[in-house]
Amino acid sequence: MSTQEDDLPHENASQDVIAVDEDDTELDLVNRLEAHTGDGIRHRAFTSLVFDDEDNILLAQRAPGKRLWGTYWDGTVASHPVQGQSQEEATRQRLEEELGITPDQYDDLRLTDRFEYKRYFENAGVEHEVCAVLQLTLTDTTLDPDEEEVAGLMWVPYERLHSNPEWYRQLRLCPWFEIAMRRDVRSD
Repeated sequence: MSTQEDDLPHENASQDVIAVDEDDTELDLVNRLEAHTGDGIRHRAFTSLVFDDEDNILLAQRAPGKRLWGTYWDGTVASHPVQGQSQEEATRQRLEEELGITPDQYDDLRLTDRFEYKRYFENAGVEHEVCAVLQLTLTDTTLDPDEEEVAGLMWVPYERLHSNPEWYRQLRLCPWFEIAMRRDVRSD
């Protein structure tokens, strides 16, 4: 069993996240590792859903070295904004860092939802987040994934995944992505 002392050298121990209330109002900065251990501390996060022009969603497999949900499939990047950074700015940054996606590849980044959830991962930690959902459509699907962040990529027909998530259960989807997808109401 891992102890907090064992976890301290982890890179997350040197980073902060923004603690928030249930309405996503900023309360304080807290240590990222502390926010994800024990009972967790509610904090601000985001997930972004990246589509192509045929309504396929890009799923990204989290690198095995991720402390929580390593090798699980996410849609498409997820992280935490830093103090003073908007959800949109944080999304642009993570898209570029993780997948090499630059702002000239899309022009429709939009906030579509926000929800709170709490999920424990094995004996390694917890996510307790107010999670913003952002969506965008790539006009250029050229990708340059960072192997430290992304283990695999897969384009999936979104309507099939949204309507039949059980067909994709073997992929082990991240809980925040499953929640975002369940809450997503697509309009024609």
